[in-house]
Amino acid sequence: MPAHPFTHPFDLAACFSRDYAEARTRFLAAATDAGGTLRAYDNPLSGPRGEALASDTAWFGPGDATKVLVLQSATHGVEGFTGSGAILDWLYAGGARALPQDTAVLAIHAINPHGFAWLRRVTEENVDLNRNFVDFAQALPENPGHDELADALVPRALSGPVFAAAEAKIAAWREKHGDKAFSVARGGGQYKHAHSMFYGGTGPTWSRRTLEAIMDDNDLAARAQVAVIDYHTGLGPFGYGEPICSHAEGSAALARAKRWYGQSVTEPAAGTSSSVVKQGLNEQGWMAKLGERATFVALEYGTYTPERGRLVLREDHWLHAYSNAEWDAPETQRIKRQIRTHFYPDTDDWREMVLFRSRQVVRQATAGLAAE
Repeated sequence: MPAHPFTHPFDLAACFSRDYAEARTRFLAAATDAGGTLRAYDNPLSGPRGEALASDTAWFGPGDATKVLVLQSATHGVEGFTGSGAILDWLYAGGARALPQDTAVLAIHAINPHGFAWLRRVTEENVDLNRNFVDFAQALPENPGHDELADALVPRALSGPVFAAAEAKIAAWREKHGDKAFSVARGGGQYKHAHSMFYGGTGPTWSRRTLEAIMDDNDLAARAQVAVIDYHTGLGPFGYGEPICSHAEGSAALARAKRWYGQSVTEPAAGTSSSVVKQGLNEQGWMAKLGERATFVALEYGTYTPERGRLVLREDHWLHAYSNAEWDAPETQRIKRQIRTHFYPDTDDWREMVLFRSRQVVRQATAGLAAE
């Protein structure tokens, strides 16, 4: 009988890396040691120190398994510290040696490697990958609130009259419409303002095309059941891992998620989640490829307040829209420290909570797959 996942001690120093390059090196070494079948999807750009960028995958278990658990990291680049750490913990704890019969695991390390390396939430196209999975042949979703606020959300200056006017405009809009409406306006997804936050793009990004290729290359549409855990940070109580599910009400996929993960599953559409309803989620990309055989949750770890998140994202978008973003410049490093800390609180208590909850949710997913 395999050991219970909580019997293996946490090794925080081994799991959590200083930067993308170290995380990638550790993942490739650990996946090789665990007997994984590796594949690299090379990104055409490079990191801030000239380092190579890639989305790496590792397959564990039988190639013809009918049930597959997918562990996906760095959808939102800078959030990749957490997803990488959770995947490494699974490897170090011997997860690859304890798979049930007819079950495989596909680990996707850094689906948005450019954002991970450059400490950005977005891709190299300045696109939020989790708003990019829409049908670009159809009319794109509208977000009139963002249209009103775009220039205030990312003003041309971080001080002085322009900045003051932007903050006053946001405050007045929030007073008139309320905080929930502001959350939708700011973060629900928008497809018109390339310089602004939560931009969904004008077409499939490199990361989206790569994720779709990974699904095809691993023949996931032919499997009987595919469980996806997509690691995220930034919403909810500090350190708590919230399994967010956006499957349609009444769908078999939503029923499975509730059956597998229990009462902690939340639904933005039902108003039970720390997240609001959003457009273009990569969950929708998984469903488009696999249909209801996919059971998807975003495992969202809380960090700091949404207002703090607004401020750090504002400065990072300003840096890349209106400044030269020279990597070693003091202003760049200040802004990058802020965004890294907001989406990855580098403290032992927070990281311990991440690994505990990850082991729990992975165990639930594995048991759920085995029971189907």
